[in-house]
Amino acid sequence: MRCIHGSATRANTQTIRRSRRAAALALAATTMASRSAAISRARLAAIPPRYLTWYRGAARTCPGLTWEVLAGIGTMESDNGRSNARGVHHGKNRKGAEGPMQFEPATFAEYAVKVDPSRRLTPYDPADAIFTAARMLCADGAAGGTPAGLRRAIFAYNHTWWYVRDVLAIAARYAAAERAHRHVRKHAHRRHLGHRHHPRH
Repeated sequence: MRCIHGSATRANTQTIRRSRRAAALALAATTMASRSAAISRARLAAIPPRYLTWYRGAARTCPGLTWEVLAGIGTMESDNGRSNARGVHHGKNRKGAEGPMQFEPATFAEYAVKVDPSRRLTPYDPADAIFTAARMLCADGAAGGTPAGLRRAIFAYNHTWWYVRDVLAIAARYAAAERAHRHVRKHAHRRHLGHRHHPRH
């Protein structure tokens, strides 16, 4: 008479181990997703809410231009308005640039957009500066959103290729943060709907 208990026990042990490995992998994936979501929230939170609203709104005025590129420029030029460097909130920097998006007076005058009719048009007004930047980028090649067009537009904004590289790198980080944020929100919404539609009895 053959004894099969040993084989059955080994099979059960293997099944348990596989289940534990699967659970561990699932936990690791959840942990990584949570960390990624936290990093994404931190990156988006690094942009003041008003600036984020203006970046989004201004980008919509130029099909092909993304708010992330505008935010990349704003981050480079003034840390999204938080810099206290000369020329950001008043006066001019050493090269004569003004405001949070750092416009030369003649360039601002050429592309100026007055966002709030009740306020004076000025490069120091963040909304005016951001919408003006969008108009300038659009005119210089950003319309259409091709990589070459975006690079050309950013280069026209500041005539150095390292600037183009850094702006696009910052924009890519913001875009990744935005995608992760949307992913987390979508899954949270699904979990909420599942909870609502499957009440406990």
